[in-house]
Amino acid sequence: MKNIFLCFILFLSYNSLFSQQIRSIPHGAQSLMISSDARASGLGDQGVATSPDAYSQHWNPAKYTFLENKSGISVSYTPWLQNLGVEDSFLANLNYYNIIDNRSSWSASFKYFTLGEIDLLNDPRQTPWIAEPNFFTLDGSYSLKLNKNFSMAVSARFISSSLRDPNSSLDSESTNTFAVDISGFFQSDMIAYNNFSGIWRAGFNISNLGPRMKYEDLGRQEYIPTNLKLGSSFDFIFDSLNKLSVNIEFNKLLVPSLSVPVLDNDNNIIGYSQPDVNFMSGIFKSFGDAPDGFSEEIKEVTMGIGLEYTYNDSFALRIGHFGENELKGGRKYITYGTGFSLNEIDLDLSYISSPSKSSTISPLDNTLRFSFTYNFM
Repeated sequence: MKNIFLCFILFLSYNSLFSQQIRSIPHGAQSLMISSDARASGLGDQGVATSPDAYSQHWNPAKYTFLENKSGISVSYTPWLQNLGVEDSFLANLNYYNIIDNRSSWSASFKYFTLGEIDLLNDPRQTPWIAEPNFFTLDGSYSLKLNKNFSMAVSARFISSSLRDPNSSLDSESTNTFAVDISGFFQSDMIAYNNFSGIWRAGFNISNLGPRMKYEDLGRQEYIPTNLKLGSSFDFIFDSLNKLSVNIEFNKLLVPSLSVPVLDNDNNIIGYSQPDVNFMSGIFKSFGDAPDGFSEEIKEVTMGIGLEYTYNDSFALRIGHFGENELKGGRKYITYGTGFSLNEIDLDLSYISSPSKSSTISPLDNTLRFSFTYNFM
């Protein structure tokens, strides 16, 4: 049992806690934003336009129709807050995809996130009760090629958050919601250049379009992290054995900013709060509601860049960087990864390191992550 109530609050309300200082955007269901596989994690936490793999469900399920395998199953495990000595907090992910024909596919995934056992106190004089906060999602997708180079996908997702006291019969601190994703993916034919061949890719994903999560007993509603991903990549194919992929991705939360002034008794602005609007209104507001105007809207965009060198489609080395503006959270970290393929089996590993001068240390800092895939030929 770990007495990590502070970490629990940090996870649930990370952006809210620091919003008055750096105006990051508050939202719930933080686990939806955690990279679910080691390959993407080694490339700067990106995957919307990288080459297709079994974990495309999280990043862009439209990529599945470009896979050559008939189907596949994958599993990943990510320790959480390992640097703080927390041993029972983790994210687990299970994926399955099936290629129906040369134009369509379906896929599904299950994610489970837990913060482990936490001592909670309403009063320091009371005996703490043990809570086990957890979140899980179950989703499915259908992908269709609209032509030989472009496909689109739609996804539906069930989201459940459980914060209730296990010693209580009340269910008032649990909440469920649903969301949908709309994604697209382009992959060119191989193009011959002077000294190498190449493949262009581009992708987008509007994810987690859905209602807010309502914690009625706590008297609050939280936006889920509706998000827009845009990315592109290019493969430098030097010969039949050597390939280098260059990848870039931009992300913007489609959640309202802290834009409503909070006034003191003298009508002086002492901070900002989030507007109380439905999720659709919040999406449109998110493009122009930052207090400092367009310059602050640009600061809400995060960027991931990554390089992947592949030898003989059996061994890969990866490096990436994820960056976020200081005003919006200041997350900055370097990622490293490697991958091995043997017949139908893929094994990927990744590692995250935050620079010493980073204003916000990643909860995954100095954490080794694993992903395993079995492909059915």
